[in-house]
Amino acid sequence: MSQGKNTNLNDFDLEGAIYLEGQRDPNGCKVGIFGVPYDGTTSFRPGARFGPAAIREFSTGLESYCPHLKIDLNDIHFADLGSLNIPFGAPEPVISLVKKATQKLLELEIKPLILGGEHSITCGSIAALARKHQDLVLIQLDAHADLREEWLGNRYNHACAMRRCLDVLPNGDLLQLGIRSGTRTEFEEMRSQKRLIKLVSGEAKQSIERALTPFLGRPIYLTVDLDWFDPSVIPGTGTPEPGGFFWQDFAAVIEVLLKHEVIGADVVELSPQLDPSGASSIFASKVTRSLLMLLNGEV
Repeated sequence: MSQGKNTNLNDFDLEGAIYLEGQRDPNGCKVGIFGVPYDGTTSFRPGARFGPAAIREFSTGLESYCPHLKIDLNDIHFADLGSLNIPFGAPEPVISLVKKATQKLLELEIKPLILGGEHSITCGSIAALARKHQDLVLIQLDAHADLREEWLGNRYNHACAMRRCLDVLPNGDLLQLGIRSGTRTEFEEMRSQKRLIKLVSGEAKQSIERALTPFLGRPIYLTVDLDWFDPSVIPGTGTPEPGGFFWQDFAAVIEVLLKHEVIGADVVELSPQLDPSGASSIFASKVTRSLLMLLNGEV
C-alpha cells in the first residue's frame, strides 16, 4: 500500500478493544477489520449488535498461532479500525455505511473483514466489491437460505440477505454451502440454480473442492453466518438451527479456500448475551482468526 494515500477514518469509532495482535494504523496492512454493531432487523432473538465487541474481547483468550494453518498472527500486519458509527433504526443507512467503509478499504488496497451484527449488512460490502470485481463469487456458510424477497415488511431484513446480495452481484455467482433451513420456494430456487452445495459433517472437503474448482482464479467473498454451526457449539446466535456443522467442517472450508483468491469476508449473527458461558464468543473469535490468516493470502 502506498504511504501517501488518504487514511481518513472519520466513519469509524477507534475507541475500544482491538482484535488480538491488530493495530489501528492501516498503513502497511493487507487486511482491515471493522465492526457493524447492528441488529435492527433481527426476527427472533436480538443481541447481534454486541457481537463485534465480544469477538474482540474474547480474542485475548486465543493464541496468535494456528497449528492447522501453521501461521502466527504476529507475522501478519492487519488493522482493526474499530466499529462504524451507525444510526439506529432502518437497515438501509447502515448498509450504505458498510458499502462506504468497504470502498474506503479498497482505496487503501486493504481486504475487508467485517464483524457483525446481523446478516443484512453483507450486501453493503458486496455492492462495493462488485464495482471493482465484476466476476465476484459469493460463498455463504449459513443455516438459512436468506433468499426471501421481503420479511416482516422489509426488503433488507436479515432473512433477505442473499436476495439483496444477488441484486448487486454482477454474475449471480452464489454458492450456498450446507443450507438446512428455508421455505420450499427457496430450496427449489437453490436447486434449480445449482447454488446449493450439500455437505455431510465430517466429510465436507471433497464436496467443497468439487463445487469450487470451476471458480479457481475468480475473486471470492466469504460470508459466515455463525448459525451454520451446530447450536451445541454456538448457542449464542439469534436463530439457532439444529443439525449444523462443527469446527473440523469449517477448517475444511478454509483449507479448500487457501487455493482460491479470497478478497473479503464477514462473520455475522453472534449474540453473545445468549451464551453466558462465553463459548460462542470464543468460537466466533477463533473463526475470525482463521479468516484473517486466509485473507492475508500467504498461508
